[in-house]
Amino acid sequence: MLKFSLIDTKIRRLLGTIGVLSLVLIIVFTLSAFPHIIEHYYAEGFFIYVSRTLHFIFNLIPFSFGDVLYIVTIGYLIYALIMAVRMAFKRLFKLLGLFILRFLIGIQAAILIFYLFWGLNYYRPSAIQLLDLRDTTYTLQDLQSVTQLLIDSANKTRAALNLSDLSQSNRMIFHNGVNAIKNLSTNYAVLRSYSPKVKSSLISPLLNYMGTSGYYNPFTSEAQLNYEMPVFDRPFTACHEMSHQMGFGREDEANFIGFIAGIHSNERLLKYSAYYAAMEEFLQHLHRRDSLSYKSLKLQISPAVKADLKADVTYWMKYAGSIGMYTSTFYDQFLKANNQPAGLKTYNRMIILTMAYYEKLKPENAK
Repeated sequence: MLKFSLIDTKIRRLLGTIGVLSLVLIIVFTLSAFPHIIEHYYAEGFFIYVSRTLHFIFNLIPFSFGDVLYIVTIGYLIYALIMAVRMAFKRLFKLLGLFILRFLIGIQAAILIFYLFWGLNYYRPSAIQLLDLRDTTYTLQDLQSVTQLLIDSANKTRAALNLSDLSQSNRMIFHNGVNAIKNLSTNYAVLRSYSPKVKSSLISPLLNYMGTSGYYNPFTSEAQLNYEMPVFDRPFTACHEMSHQMGFGREDEANFIGFIAGIHSNERLLKYSAYYAAMEEFLQHLHRRDSLSYKSLKLQISPAVKADLKADVTYWMKYAGSIGMYTSTFYDQFLKANNQPAGLKTYNRMIILTMAYYEKLKPENAK
């Protein structure tokens, strides 16, 4: 009898904890409706201290601790499922209730940590506002002009590469990417970095099947890269993931920041990687909007860049399958739940930022 009384007491305490955590989460989600408060008190305040602390700790670890954390978490979830099924079969329903309540508290705590450590950055004012770019419409002619510029830049920077550049080690790619991210703050005060670093993901073979070039771990603030993908994809991806470290949650904004970090770099492979990624994005967008312009401009891509495009497609097609499809579906829903209603299509909104960037560079619009 005493045993069940203790269980009932524990259940009441756990329910109280769930209630408190629910209240805190409601407050956090309510704050997300006020982007300027998020920017002033979170992005420009609390998040900076969190980033510096996490980077100080995890930059000392030579491998991706975030990968290990996720692997252990998946292992625990499998264990938890087995334990729950066993208790259900043994009709230990009160113990099962305790187990489920503790599990729910763990989920709530993880969600709260996610938003406090990084996730509230999804609700900052847009990069258009923060970088003082003009969010304006653009014509098909404008799109064609910038696509042409990106093709020319990709052709030129690809021609400048030598064998040494194309056999660059991941260590050097990471080093150059870190320098490019650090240098951004000299041109854009809002693009501050806090000891940026990128690591090779321990689960890169799995990332291939997920169709993932890299990812950011919000619990450890580590930027991870798929080190197995083509070498010309890696530098831009490294900068993209470190953009998340800087506090830019939206994928289109991370793409854009990775792009401007690359094109302002003096490192040849990184510069090409940035122009290559942007050129590919613009061509895909142009193909959907005007297939005739797409076909005409595609003819102007140099043989070397065309070879890279072919190698890229061949590489990812080797791993295409159901895992990537399920992962894409999950991530699409995740983005939609975090202030990116376009889901995976948000990546393509880099077009808007890049068009605004080139519009600002025009002599008549330069300050």
